[in-house]
Amino acid sequence: MKNWVIFIFSILFYTWGAPVFVFMLLGTSLLDFLLVRTIYRSETVRKKRILLILSLTVNLGLLAYFKYSNFFIENTNVFLNSLGFNQITWTKVIMPIGISFFTFESITYTMDVYRGKHAPLKNLKDYLLYLLAFPKLIAGPIVRFQEIADEVIERKENIDEKLIGFYRFCIGLGKKVLIANVMAEQVQEIFKGDLAQMSTATAWIGILAYTMQIYFDFSGYSDMAIGLGKIMGFHFPENFNSPYSSKSITEFWRRWHMTLGNFMRDYLYIPLGGNRVSSKYRLYFNLALVFILSGFWHGASWNFIIWGAFHGTFLILDRIFLLKVLNKVGALIAIPFTFLVVMIGWVIFSIEDIGKMGMYLGKLFEFSPGTNVVTIPSFWPVLVIALLFAFLPALSVGQRMQQFVFDRNKYSMRVHGTFLLLAVILFIISSSAVISSGFNPFIYFRF
Repeated sequence: MKNWVIFIFSILFYTWGAPVFVFMLLGTSLLDFLLVRTIYRSETVRKKRILLILSLTVNLGLLAYFKYSNFFIENTNVFLNSLGFNQITWTKVIMPIGISFFTFESITYTMDVYRGKHAPLKNLKDYLLYLLAFPKLIAGPIVRFQEIADEVIERKENIDEKLIGFYRFCIGLGKKVLIANVMAEQVQEIFKGDLAQMSTATAWIGILAYTMQIYFDFSGYSDMAIGLGKIMGFHFPENFNSPYSSKSITEFWRRWHMTLGNFMRDYLYIPLGGNRVSSKYRLYFNLALVFILSGFWHGASWNFIIWGAFHGTFLILDRIFLLKVLNKVGALIAIPFTFLVVMIGWVIFSIEDIGKMGMYLGKLFEFSPGTNVVTIPSFWPVLVIALLFAFLPALSVGQRMQQFVFDRNKYSMRVHGTFLLLAVILFIISSSAVISSGFNPFIYFRF
């Protein structure tokens, strides 16, 4: 009955936040399940390809309609207005929560079966469980079908895994509630002000706070998902690996939102030719295209496209000369330089209005006295903690700590007892913070 329990509560979980769209999810999932089963049973390559195209069209068509139709209509109206034509009337579409994660996992199911990496699931309930399992449903990580296909059908559970899952969940909850939410409160205080009158110091505080917010928020959700998965017997893939300690943008994208990077690599970059193309200009084109589309995946706005192009440019520069330079200067310079590039990228990511984005970027480097914002009382101590956890893995002591934590063979009863006590304390503090505060931003609606 385990799968039934998880499936039913996953439906209730999604219905609580988006009751209208749960029927769309169930309907498209049923269609996809039948299409993929037919792909697996088809004997001719031509029929398999036709069904594959149909499945991809359904999934990408839904994503395009719900996530990008407003964007394309708005930009079309701007173009028509510039030519003196009447604008298109359009009722704005509301985007279902987590549709990007849901769509990408549907695609991995189709592609993994089509490529012969795994047989399709035999019954609809198991497929819906894979697709709609509530720990990963609305905020990732993106779990590819072949990674947990066997665990959907049969999984072995033990008390050690359940305990480790509970520790991981508490760490993620603490990241989100005790660090990310405090950073978000400071970001809101700065971003709602008059950017034209903002001082350079305030601009740097704002973007540093946002840099910590988005990392601890997103990695916190991933930790909670991975932890809940372990409690249930699933092994979801890691999604973050201390990205702010990276020595280049290339390394950063091996450590940040790793499941998205792996998806784009296996289902887009490699089919385009990957690193094996004959021309270096084709290689640069592939990199740029993949990262522009990655940026657009994050949201239907020009700033996300610019953000993707920004990172794609630095990846190309890494290939041309920058990696050699950063390797020569060493980690003491390479890590701060990469972190600075990432922070500037977060300005582009966080501000949809292009004019305000340019104004904010200008404030970072014009050294204007301007108006200083008052920081919230808890900002500075929490920022120190955030910076410590973000950059500790760059030091040897941090690496040894990570090795100990991830070496499960060293978990004696005493270690479990210590971790369990710390996890319970963290859980109580985090739960108290959630209950006592009405401020709990959820930044993944647009994803």
